[in-house]
Amino acid sequence: MTSTSAKVPISVLIPAKNEEANLPACLESVARADEIFVVDSQSDDRTCEIAESYGAKVVQFHFKGGWPKKKNWSLDRLPFRNEWVLIVDCDERITPELWDEMAAAIQSGDRDGYYLNRRVFFLGTWIRHGGKYPDWNLRLFKHAKGRYENLHTEDVPNTGDNEVHEHVVLETPAGYLQHDMIHEDFRDIYHWLERHNRYSNWEARVYYNILTSNDDRGTIGANLFGDAVQRKRFLKKIWVQLPFRPTLRFILFYFIRLGFLDGKAGYVYGRLLGQYEFQISAKLYELMNYGGQLNVVKESPKVTKSVAQLNS
Repeated sequence: MTSTSAKVPISVLIPAKNEEANLPACLESVARADEIFVVDSQSDDRTCEIAESYGAKVVQFHFKGGWPKKKNWSLDRLPFRNEWVLIVDCDERITPELWDEMAAAIQSGDRDGYYLNRRVFFLGTWIRHGGKYPDWNLRLFKHAKGRYENLHTEDVPNTGDNEVHEHVVLETPAGYLQHDMIHEDFRDIYHWLERHNRYSNWEARVYYNILTSNDDRGTIGANLFGDAVQRKRFLKKIWVQLPFRPTLRFILFYFIRLGFLDGKAGYVYGRLLGQYEFQISAKLYELMNYGGQLNVVKESPKVTKSVAQLNS
């Protein structure tokens, strides 16, 4: 295919909060879109300024807990002028080759949605092994026909206001595009750990729901013979029953799935995944033994006043 700069009739949805480091490269990569929305959560850095400088429409999302979160709220509320929507996180990039392929796909009329394969970079290295590639995500679809599933985690505190690991439920089978999108966070490992601390709250609740309920209604569901996401859901139901999951996750990533072939970055990534699994396990234990509620540490009035004084 030959790349072109012609606009593609796709509306891009970018959820954001304090993403001044990642947002410029993301916006440059989606410049061919006919319309771009950046849905912000009261950023206190230059996120909104950067978005507007690239011609994106900035909308503020005020999360009050519960459901829906940011992406489904945006799909329900934003006045998209195109039938097709492409959801891109701030640390993701759409290549020119993928734009050409998407432009052809939406004109064909064969499908209502398409999976994009994500190529994850960590410490400047493509994590090609360890089960991280291929990494299929349903990101391009007719916005009237797809919504993110509700995995019943809305009562879990400190998970953020955005759907992260939920998947889009589409009315009809989706297709698969050949060219990859790029995932590369320009922030440091501190932010990776901070983000995955929140994710582990969410994952612990998903594990808890698997152990205490078999209700898959409204979700993609688990099926060993289904698509990639359904197979992953099936295996997760087995995985949650296994002992020593943190150690097993490192062994699975680094040795069995050949993560060691990605060098030092692969080793660090594998160790962090093992630590992440331990966080999930510890929080799952808390859920199972303390009434199904994650403990929330609240600031005392004295501490809150002191923080307020410092910020005044």
